Amino acid sequence: MDGKYTRLKLKMLLLVVLGTVIAGALGIFLLEVVIDEVLQNPVARLFQWAAVVLFGQSEEGAEQLYERYIRANKQEILTVATMVLMLIAFYIAMGRFTRWLDDIRTATRQVVADHSRPVALPRELAPIQADLNAIQAQLREREAAARESEQRKGDLVAFLAHDLKTPLTSVVGYLTLLRDDPGLTAEQRAKYTGIALDKAQRLEELLGEFFDITRMDLEGEPGERRPIQLSMLLEQLTDEFYPLFAEKELRCSVEIEHHLVVLGDPDKLARVFDNVLRNAVSYSAPGGRVDILARADGARAEITIRNEGLEIPEGELANIFEKFYRLDAVRSSRTGGAGLGLAIAREIVESHGGSIRAESNGRLTSFVISLPLYQDEEDRHGGHADRAGVPESK
Repeated sequence: MDGKYTRLKLKMLLLVVLGTVIAGALGIFLLEVVIDEVLQNPVARLFQWAAVVLFGQSEEGAEQLYERYIRANKQEILTVATMVLMLIAFYIAMGRFTRWLDDIRTATRQVVADHSRPVALPRELAPIQADLNAIQAQLREREAAARESEQRKGDLVAFLAHDLKTPLTSVVGYLTLLRDDPGLTAEQRAKYTGIALDKAQRLEELLGEFFDITRMDLEGEPGERRPIQLSMLLEQLTDEFYPLFAEKELRCSVEIEHHLVVLGDPDKLARVFDNVLRNAVSYSAPGGRVDILARADGARAEITIRNEGLEIPEGELANIFEKFYRLDAVRSSRTGGAGLGLAIAREIVESHGGSIRAESNGRLTSFVISLPLYQDEEDRHGGHADRAGVPESK
């Protein structure tokens, strides 16, 4: 840090040294040349006149006083004069330093009030200028991110209003029909009741996502952690998803390495893979395929869920995990998503010390989840860890 301000310190040292030299030289010049040479007789006569007229001294006494107090103390007078001149020089140097402080204060106000113009300071303050410009750039980025977040929140509210209104309208419509039309057959009543129930369940899912993401923001930490047999958890979830795979005629390929044990909250990690698998099913074209891969990669478990179907544009891959990001309305309406499932997944994974990313080559979209492996050898290869942490099927 000290090296950054070398120019400033040298400039201040130079000002102090230069002021001292000038003050000393000027003091010597005044005393030796001006007073002792040019003004020697006028000063002596002025002193003697003041002693005679103002203090009633004789001319001889006045001359003796001049010799005793002025000429005999020339060195002391030189010292006092030099000190006074040095104080004046120091005051001038401090004026330069305070101007630098004023420049810094003005630049700081500019950083806060106007992010569009870069900060410009004297060369001696170049390190401070660089720091202030870096802060200014960070503030611009944060303001842009805040504006983008607010825009996404507004879009999300609009999408949510639409997503809630559509199934709610269906529920009200079918329940009204069931109430007002006594001529419906038992088969029709069962059909309309089933549709109303499906729409009500969709409402529950939408609201549940919002409650989940809000609760995670408030809690900040995962729940109780314990060893989880990740291999068994993924196999169990895959079995539970087979009806959804069959409904869209999807082929599922599973390659899961045995004895993958991680430490975490089993319910929340199950929610991660459930959300990602649902996303894969939603964005898969009918007749496509879903691959579930899990293997150890050093000290981490790497789980890849890959689907073949609707493409996610490259520009959106880095944003789809944002809380208030949602793919375009046409794609979302086709899949029925609320836009928070992947955000919830990222919150949970990162709270477990892991990471999640999306990749796409135009035909296949992959979600890669990395979690630290549990290092206890007994739990990793022993008996009781094989079933530890696997949530019960619902």
